Amino acid sequence: MSEMWTGEKVRLRGVEAKDWECFRDLAQNTVDVRNADMVEPPRSDESFRSWTAERAGRPPGGEAFRLVVEVLDDGAFAGAVTVGETDARAGRFKTGIEISRDHRGKGYAAEATELLLTYMFAEQRHNKCEVEVYSFNDASLALYRRLGFVEEGRLRQHEFFAGSYHDVVLLGITAAEHWAGHPYPALR
Repeated sequence: MSEMWTGEKVRLRGVEAKDWECFRDLAQNTVDVRNADMVEPPRSDESFRSWTAERAGRPPGGEAFRLVVEVLDDGAFAGAVTVGETDARAGRFKTGIEISRDHRGKGYAAEATELLLTYMFAEQRHNKCEVEVYSFNDASLALYRRLGFVEEGRLRQHEFFAGSYHDVVLLGITAAEHWAGHPYPALR
């Protein structure tokens, strides 16, 4: 695997069918995904197996993709990072990250996001990355601000769950802002 996908703490890798239980646990224990607090009927293990197998069979890359965040020390599944809503003409994309409860606070989300930004800005030649974060999600807001994302707006009472409406904070970072704090990948 290329060093572009490996940091000091984590590596990003493709989804494998065997990851289904990890994705099930992640879905049950995350507060950072769009539907985390929506009340939904219980989902079967088979639906998680099918969902994961379908993603494992997809070709790499494309306009939307998901990568597993794997801990280098022990190979543990720490979460997943996604790319979506790419706009090649405008040069922008959206990203998001989910880290399992027992892997939070260890720098994995920051490093995984930085690896993804490096790929999208250096190899895919995008100019801007955008994220949407619930206004009450202080940990994610702090993460993205620490990485250099700038608040660009707020969608008031934009999402409904857990019995009330919540604001969504829009943040973005440009390639130039990213490269100001990171070395450009060198040729080997």
